Amino acid sequence: METQQAPNITKRPDWLKVRVPSSKNYHSIRGMLKDLGLVTVCQEALCPNIDECWGGGTATFMLMGDTCTRACRFCAVKTGNPKGILDLEEPTKVGYAISQMNLDYVVLTSVDRDDLDDLGSGHFAKTISTIKEHNPKMIVECLTPDFNSEKRFIEKVIESGPEVFAHNIETVERLTPTVRDRRSQYRPSLETLRLAKEIKSNQYTKTSIMLGLGEKDGEVIQSLHDLREVGCDVVTFGQYLAPTARHKKFLPIVEYVHPDKFAMFKEEADKLGFMYVASGPLVRSSYKAGEYFMKGVIESERESITSLKTYPIQ
Repeated sequence: METQQAPNITKRPDWLKVRVPSSKNYHSIRGMLKDLGLVTVCQEALCPNIDECWGGGTATFMLMGDTCTRACRFCAVKTGNPKGILDLEEPTKVGYAISQMNLDYVVLTSVDRDDLDDLGSGHFAKTISTIKEHNPKMIVECLTPDFNSEKRFIEKVIESGPEVFAHNIETVERLTPTVRDRRSQYRPSLETLRLAKEIKSNQYTKTSIMLGLGEKDGEVIQSLHDLREVGCDVVTFGQYLAPTARHKKFLPIVEYVHPDKFAMFKEEADKLGFMYVASGPLVRSSYKAGEYFMKGVIESERESITSLKTYPIQ
């Protein structure tokens, strides 16, 4: 059964109802982040789960400002040239914010920074290292740009110690040129994920795919095969929701994908051996159910290592 255009894409179905953020924790976190001059992808990408996650004390920090050098058609983040400007105190500010939010799992992402010589990899690494210095037990997931698939930049980030290295392919190969910036391509994104595993064989890797853009079922399944070929461990599926009227014009929603279809793709991904799959209309790449799963896996590994050190094999 292939994806078909919905008869009425102007009205959201019941399974896509989103509540207006209202929790006390949401408002306190928003105020603190504003005072520190920090940006979260939760706000910039207009995430539909913001109240749920912030209400539970979880947020995804967006490093290196709110201006991206690329212009993907699905994204609400503004595009421009930051001209090499960086807040060098941002790693310390992020560490402070994390301490105030009482987190044990943090997600770091960023805008693309093609204006920087190292494409922002050094800033990622410094932020991760700073977090680890203050709290070695903190589990860090980094959701990075493709870094032009340059191994030295990917290596710099991985050497700083993130438990999860994520990079989103966003959509199927055929639709990539119309969905993403021309510099963000399908095969190089796969190569970025492959290099992460080459650099560190036990590095957990993760990606995300949006549905509802006109992709065919077979194309989605082919993407899953492509991801497994490069060793990707975790995949999430979510519904593409145009964040503004302008986005609806330039990248319209072709279909509101039914939850049953999301369940089908989860089943296919499970068959291929992904460690974890989150699939649903309101799932996003930084989705707390996936974080809970990875937290459990990583903590179990740490306990096993501790046990081996305590009780060495004779």
